[in-house]
Amino acid sequence: MKGIAIAFAVLICATAVQGFTMFRAGRCLCIDPGVKAVRMADIERVSIIYPTRGCAKVEVIVTLKANKGERCLNPKSKQARIIQQAIERKSSLKRQNHVKS
Repeated sequence: MKGIAIAFAVLICATAVQGFTMFRAGRCLCIDPGVKAVRMADIERVSIIYPTRGCAKVEVIVTLKANKGERCLNPKSKQARIIQQAIERKSSLKRQNHVKS
């Protein structure tokens, strides 16, 4: 439960990037499947890049604090699924609140 609470706290700062034109010559940003997990305390930002013509897979890119760089998180890992679900819930709540306004 503590891990999920930390995940949600991190996700408040997370950014979901959809249809983002960072692809070079139609390539995916993550070459290998990625790591299964990253320490939640080290995460600064999360970017989810959905499939496009240039890359047919979902990519979860985690930016780490203290200039430790970026890591590709395996989108099939438990941590990546939890992060994706939280971001989708957050963005659907934003859409619902935007429609009500």
